[in-house]
Amino acid sequence: MCLHGGHVRHRERVRRPSRTEGPPASKRARRALRHRPAPAAPDALGPEVLDGALDPLAAELTRLLGADDVLTSASDLIRYSSDASPYRLLPRVVVRPRDPEQLRTVLAAARRAGRGVTFRAGGTSLNGQSQGDDVLVDMREHFRDVSVLDDGARLRAQPGVILARANALLARRGRMLGPDPASSGAATIGGVLANNASGMTCGTRYNSYTTLDSLVAVLASGTVVDTGAPDADARLRADEPELHAALEAIRDDLRADAELTALIRRKFAIKNTSGYRLDAFLDADRPADILTLLLVGSEGTLGAVVDTTWRTLETGPMRSTAFLRFPDVATAAAVVAPLNDADAQAVELMDAASLRSLQGRAGTPAWIDQLATDATDAAILTERRATDEAALERFEADLAAIVTPTVVAMGEPLTTRDPREAAVYWRLRSGMLPSIGASRPDGTALITEDVVVPPQRLPEAVVDLQRLLVTHGFVGAVNGHASAGNLHFYLYLDATDDARLASYRAFMEDLVDLIVDRYEGSLKGEHGTGRNMAPYLGREWGEAAVAAMWRVKRALDPAGLLGPGVFLNEDPEAAFTDLKSMPAIHDHLNPCIECGFCEPVCPSRHLTSTPRQRIVLQRELARQGYTGPVAQRITDEYAYEAVDTCAGDSSCAIACPVDIDTGRVMKELRRDGSVPLAQGVGVQLARHWGAAEVAGRFALRAAQLLRPVVGDRGLSALTSVGRRIGGEELVPSWVAELPGPAPRLPATTRDGAEAVFFAACINRIFGASKAAAEPTTVSQAFVALADRAGHPVWLPDDVEGLCCGTVWHSKGLEDGNRIMAARVLDRMWSWSQGGRLPIVVDASSCTLGLAHDIVELLDPERATRHAQLRIVDVLRWTREVLLPDLPRARALGLAVVHPTCSMNTLGITEDLAALAGAVSEEVFVPVSATCCAFAGDRGMLHPELTATATEEEVAQVAERLAQPVAGEAGFVSGNRTCELGMEHATGRPYESVIVTLERLTR
Repeated sequence: MCLHGGHVRHRERVRRPSRTEGPPASKRARRALRHRPAPAAPDALGPEVLDGALDPLAAELTRLLGADDVLTSASDLIRYSSDASPYRLLPRVVVRPRDPEQLRTVLAAARRAGRGVTFRAGGTSLNGQSQGDDVLVDMREHFRDVSVLDDGARLRAQPGVILARANALLARRGRMLGPDPASSGAATIGGVLANNASGMTCGTRYNSYTTLDSLVAVLASGTVVDTGAPDADARLRADEPELHAALEAIRDDLRADAELTALIRRKFAIKNTSGYRLDAFLDADRPADILTLLLVGSEGTLGAVVDTTWRTLETGPMRSTAFLRFPDVATAAAVVAPLNDADAQAVELMDAASLRSLQGRAGTPAWIDQLATDATDAAILTERRATDEAALERFEADLAAIVTPTVVAMGEPLTTRDPREAAVYWRLRSGMLPSIGASRPDGTALITEDVVVPPQRLPEAVVDLQRLLVTHGFVGAVNGHASAGNLHFYLYLDATDDARLASYRAFMEDLVDLIVDRYEGSLKGEHGTGRNMAPYLGREWGEAAVAAMWRVKRALDPAGLLGPGVFLNEDPEAAFTDLKSMPAIHDHLNPCIECGFCEPVCPSRHLTSTPRQRIVLQRELARQGYTGPVAQRITDEYAYEAVDTCAGDSSCAIACPVDIDTGRVMKELRRDGSVPLAQGVGVQLARHWGAAEVAGRFALRAAQLLRPVVGDRGLSALTSVGRRIGGEELVPSWVAELPGPAPRLPATTRDGAEAVFFAACINRIFGASKAAAEPTTVSQAFVALADRAGHPVWLPDDVEGLCCGTVWHSKGLEDGNRIMAARVLDRMWSWSQGGRLPIVVDASSCTLGLAHDIVELLDPERATRHAQLRIVDVLRWTREVLLPDLPRARALGLAVVHPTCSMNTLGITEDLAALAGAVSEEVFVPVSATCCAFAGDRGMLHPELTATATEEEVAQVAERLAQPVAGEAGFVSGNRTCELGMEHATGRPYESVIVTLERLTR
């Protein structure tokens, strides 16, 4: 299977409007972002950020590549200036090449201009290696193709592919990639390879170095090398004779130096990402094969990898997981080596400070929530995967014998085989970095390092490391991949405080002494060398090894074009330069450490900004003191770049380990930026929503009649006039897939009803798809299914004119939202007889609004009543109550499923999949399915948002449909506007799975 994430290159690119939308947008943004002017911070950006378009190289690249993929606006440069590291560098231009040929063009232009080029993919790097102050090349946007090969035994992936999505494809075949960093939900294949990232079960056996099969790279010279080609070495010799000879010479010199060879073997016997992989010259003979291994962990300083092929690992279908409590970290560390001997595939160590950062997180064990500030407890998370029961039983018996003498007994079994329980533990562990970062004091940035010691020396090393942190006045939080002796620790640093910066310098010197001299360990285990360990490379490796690394660099990049300042950096101040300040902004956004976990799920990720970038822009606005020309430009561009094109779907909060909901804050900015007139309109809409529904149905009926006469183009022209008069943030544009009006709601009776049925207003306004087999709506289908199953529901006659509030919430019309919240609560309380009957809602976004979002809008008395209501989505009710008593459904050959963002928030995606499975032989859920960005009416306000948000999903649906289907294909979801959005994106008639189920069980 080949899933082309970058398929958009084969059709006309959806263009976004002008970067600055003129006075209306500027005024709205200024109102929303108003702050009292303050003095600018010392590290506030200067006016150079306003002049990106004047850069001669940027102008040349625009001519060569086109304006869409050469970014020079202030917002673009600023949002690319930060990553997950504590560093901040402003690029002069950001380029997004679409293919290797365009990348060669970029490199050639930079070479001619004598400029430097830095590569960036997911931006999850922790040491500043994906940042630069010249040409920054985004390798994530257009390099997203991925193919499963040999029934999963191998995987081909471009560098922009998200690691978790690649693994989701492989999981269908019981396989996975070897590297498994905690950031896999956001890290890309390219970044994983460039840093030789490993993770929790990877160690040194299954990292990029050991599991990479071959790659395609563009060298600094522009030469394209495919190391998987049968004649790869001959081609390299012909195309790059000097490089080929240099690699042979370095190989021979290293092998002839017994002392250096022994050092290299010892250094790479444990995890080590400090410096180039000199062992490539010992492990491979041909220069082409040496080059493959050299590029692993080279952080983009030797070439740009544009394609990769990997050998994959089998994932045991069975697993046993243990989350164990110990009295202190030394005691916990003492069981690591024995667990390794017992074939544990992961052994994760967490000290008390790390555990306390998890307090209050969903799924956190009660004993962690109760840890006192002076507690010394520690934990081990360990797991064994297997294909047979006997292997798990042996592991569990060995584990019990190893840990029983020292583990703190919890009165529960030591291990669990429940995959859901295990998933909670691993989610907590994976989110520990952002959790610790969220606990930092105001105004500080998070610095995290990872060092490695021989695993058998872990108990003493972890104590020494904690002591060193405390000695220098830093938080003593230590955790890590203990099975590999890999320890992570954290510093909170205010880079504007000279005293704290001096403490950080002193700490780093002592750290090098501790790890290199006492433990003969690695200063970097998996995060890459980056900028912060570059000054200590010689201290760890010695002159001979560093000289060999410089030979490698000069052979592959003699002009120093790639990654200037990264990796091999002779500036002793490199680790302490360009550290970013973290000024306070919105209280809800302050915990963000800019890790980027939110970005892959953001609907606007291919159009404007992501949640992380929205926060980065606000922080720069704060550094500017909210005044001056740079602040003005940020404010002008923020309206469209951040606020208007935010779907407000809150998917970012699900992906964020500390629940930062940037979408919610953007909706607050819409509220703050609205004028009193808009709030007044919102109030009148809330009071007369029934009339608005009638008007909506009338408009759809009128469009049905007009369309044969004026066509979609004419209807689009009509709505454009309305948008100019009423405002582009209030009046939607015409979407060709808009259906006719919904028919009358079905008649029901209250007598004998087992539940109240709340038919959402979107289902009362919009009818079935024009391309549907028949015009059944979800409201009609659900009533019919309930009767058919013998569990009738009651649809109140006075539901007209009520809404979950999304219409007002998404636009920031808070006054109207409060009025509607009170009205709908009072009616639900009456219908349900004070909470006696459950309330079933037939649209997932409306379920979310009624069950959760309206609570904060209610007065205390109504909030108390709300807590007594049971509000259930129609998908869950149908699966749990109706499906067991329905006739067996006729089966589609294939059900293509779109899980919505609200389903993810509600935790009902499994219900959708189960119902799809009840009506089809095969259920296909695209691995990159995220919010469609239709977002109520936002997809009609900004059609470009839905078009770009669905790029990967549309491509994967097309790929599946290009393969044989054993029967009819259906397209199902569970929210009418999302179904419209997906129909608009794919050209396929999506409908509620409830409608499909009703039709196939008649």
